[in-house]
Amino acid sequence: MNAPRAPLRPLDDALAELLAQARPLDGAERVRTFDADGRVLAQDLVSQLQVPPHDNSSMDGYAVRSSEIADEGIVLPVSQRIPAGSAPQPLVPGSAARIFTGAPVPAGADAIVMQEETEAAGEHAVRILRAPAAGQWIRRSGEDVTRGAIVLARGQRLDPGALGLAASIGLDHLAVARRPRVALFSTGDELVMPGEVPPERMRPGAIYNSNRFFLQALLRRLGCEVSDFGIVPDQRDATVRALDLASREHDLILTSGGVSVGEEDHVKPAVQSLGSLDLWQIAIKPGKPFAHGRVDGAHFMGLPGNPVSSFVTFLLLVRPFLLKLQGATDLVPRSTAVPADFEWPRADKRREFLRVRRNAQGALALFTNQSSGVLTSAVWADGLVDNPPGRTIARGDAVRFLSLAELVG
Repeated sequence: MNAPRAPLRPLDDALAELLAQARPLDGAERVRTFDADGRVLAQDLVSQLQVPPHDNSSMDGYAVRSSEIADEGIVLPVSQRIPAGSAPQPLVPGSAARIFTGAPVPAGADAIVMQEETEAAGEHAVRILRAPAAGQWIRRSGEDVTRGAIVLARGQRLDPGALGLAASIGLDHLAVARRPRVALFSTGDELVMPGEVPPERMRPGAIYNSNRFFLQALLRRLGCEVSDFGIVPDQRDATVRALDLASREHDLILTSGGVSVGEEDHVKPAVQSLGSLDLWQIAIKPGKPFAHGRVDGAHFMGLPGNPVSSFVTFLLLVRPFLLKLQGATDLVPRSTAVPADFEWPRADKRREFLRVRRNAQGALALFTNQSSGVLTSAVWADGLVDNPPGRTIARGDAVRFLSLAELVG
């Protein structure tokens, strides 16, 4: 008799176990700030200067002493002109200084009157149409960044805004975590690569290998160096050879397909013959057949073959694992409560991840076909509903929404 199957692992337990085994990679590298988008900082960035470095005007207009403008309509001589990048003289008492956005505020001035609240009163004079308040339209030195402040912390994943902030404190190179080296291959005799066989000549039962394309893209978006080992035949010896070769000089082996329990699924025994298998099958839908173990010095992760299952399990389990390998501190995506504009009357024992999209009213519409093989659902959707086990959904219920823009970015 066959041994009883082990119970499916809850997603949170499986993720906690995975992350406990994800030790940040040794080594860091310095890259140009221009090239650091998506990388993870390997050290804190400490500012050596104030940003902005001096009080400056946030408007085109006139720098004045507010105490000298008691009445609207007062006319003041214009004593100097201050463009951005110049070094102004102290403001002459009883005068105004023509000033432009970003220009330093002259000593003695404590307010900016915007251009729209003035009018010319001769060649070198200006009429103030509205009395200013002290501090009006002045950006103070250090209001963005103060000298000695940590502006970006170690473990932060860099985005375009962070790169701009690093540049604003004068950094043209950044220390970032080493890229994870990932070996990727697919299993399945039914798989054919696009371009090798035209659609009209496909043999019966054959399908194009879509997983290989989106998995490579997701890995590269996470900053990984990807070695593509192609399609491995559904044979145990071939699977063992591929795993053995992939374990050399890679941090992670990622496979797609072959992790179910059929007679043609050879990944599980192949991994066990070379190393260890710690996780097997997760209580989620789609994506139950997920595996984690080790082959020699490399981590191993096996994704399901069905494309949506492979896509979802990558986002929920592989993504945070790879981020932690890089020392990232923000690993788990944030969920928001959004009303459902659909009915889901069929509760499942597993935790479900439903493909949805926000509609014009801000509620969530459901893709009509939630099959794990329908990849169009992942393209149509802009997020996933994280639905707990045993829960039905009625129209108007608040559900947990995960943004795909965050998950795949």
